[in-house]
Amino acid sequence: MTDNSPVVPTRVATTRSVLMCRPEHFTVSYRINPWMNPEAPTDTSLAVQQWETLYEKYLELGYDVHLIEGVPGLPDMVYAANGGYVLDGIAYGALFEYPERQAEGPAYMEWFGAHGFDVREPTATNEGEGDMLLVGDTIYAGTGFRTDVASHDELRAIYGREVVTLHLTDPSFYHLDTAFAVLDSDGGPDSVAYLPKAFSPESLAILKERFPDAIIVNDEDAAVLGLNSFSDGRNVVIAARAVDFERQLRDRGFVPHGLDLSELLLGGGGVKCCTLELRR
Repeated sequence: MTDNSPVVPTRVATTRSVLMCRPEHFTVSYRINPWMNPEAPTDTSLAVQQWETLYEKYLELGYDVHLIEGVPGLPDMVYAANGGYVLDGIAYGALFEYPERQAEGPAYMEWFGAHGFDVREPTATNEGEGDMLLVGDTIYAGTGFRTDVASHDELRAIYGREVVTLHLTDPSFYHLDTAFAVLDSDGGPDSVAYLPKAFSPESLAILKERFPDAIIVNDEDAAVLGLNSFSDGRNVVIAARAVDFERQLRDRGFVPHGLDLSELLLGGGGVKCCTLELRR
């Protein structure tokens, strides 16, 4: 009798080094994305509790977790992924689109410099790893809402890597890491997940060509920022409410870990937004 069941790949975890910022100053006092509503109440203590579950999960998974001190008056510093892009020991700083967040860029660059990274100051508007994701040796870089395409040229000059521009078209998915998740940083046809409707037709064609076996996430899971996840190649930390994404991950041999970061979602961020990978 022939067993026609699909072969589930064996996934291998790689220890990660990440930077995070405890949301002690978190609130929603302005509106710079569709998720934010300053009139709605936020609970800073609940945001801290939920963030702590993410922090503890990373420690449980054996990650090297670094912390940057939050700055009063910068409630979005918790979204550390936007603070820069770190690869090959070089930290490319962020230059934020909105005035409300612009002081975060220097704060993160100061931390990078104090911790031994080669800091490069940006001249083009960019929001760090929120719009820059590494798959294999290629940097996939988002543009359309926050990050200027000119920053993609800066990436090429700094890192000497292929940089592929992806155009975002849906304002609810204004950073690349809200619509595109790296599941295996080594790359391969099944190494990512994404939401098709978030991309221009030209960019969607690139994704289909390069990742023909990608996980396609449905609208419901994307709406709770399920794609705003973080993976070590085996373990994938995701939004607890992204149930179909969780099922698909299990079917592909990944180990999903669902967490509730619903309070931080009020600011437009999830797991990945709170996580900046540090690559020496």
